Amino acid sequence: MSEWTIYAIGFIAQFIFASRIIIQWFKSEKAHELKTPVIFWKLSLIAAIIFFIYGYLREDFSIMLGQAIIYYVFIRNLQLQNEWKPTSFIFKLIVIGFPIFAAIYAWQWSTIDFGLLFSQHDGNGVATWLMLIGVFGQILYTGRFIYQWVYAEKKHKSELPVTFWNISLAGSAILIYYAVMREDPVLFASHAGGSIIYIRNIYIGIKENKN
Repeated sequence: MSEWTIYAIGFIAQFIFASRIIIQWFKSEKAHELKTPVIFWKLSLIAAIIFFIYGYLREDFSIMLGQAIIYYVFIRNLQLQNEWKPTSFIFKLIVIGFPIFAAIYAWQWSTIDFGLLFSQHDGNGVATWLMLIGVFGQILYTGRFIYQWVYAEKKHKSELPVTFWNISLAGSAILIYYAVMREDPVLFASHAGGSIIYIRNIYIGIKENKN
């Protein structure tokens, strides 16, 4: 598969990720408080599947790890919003079936030597120190959803608190550096653009908490 085709897959995923953030941002601006629409979580699941595929094609363990960590959190938030059961059967089939397919594919047919993903080697390989930075950035960035999950379970309500956006901004800063070092335009465009909305959501959240 050509490099540009792989980048196209990555940009499609990031376009969907960006769409969910923009929708959430517009709703928050309109309400003058942080909002978490149902479509945010559904678009998250679709984009996570596509971005995982991009990570696999780029042989980028940090991207695949990031999507795997937060996949269930998206589903759980739909459950908390009482929107998982009413969701169409086809959507559920794709969402539940993809991780099963990915696991079987990796076991039976994958040509990637996953043991080399943390090693310095030729081709598309990444130096160990750089991969560790990428993994740390992804863990921090995706960790925002782990925090959000714990927060939502405690509140019994799906919300995106200010701390969620603070963690998003910190994780993005690290991943922007990682993207520059890896010469990855998909990651760079995603996190550079997203950071602007993260800052705005932090402002909205702080203002909301003061009222």
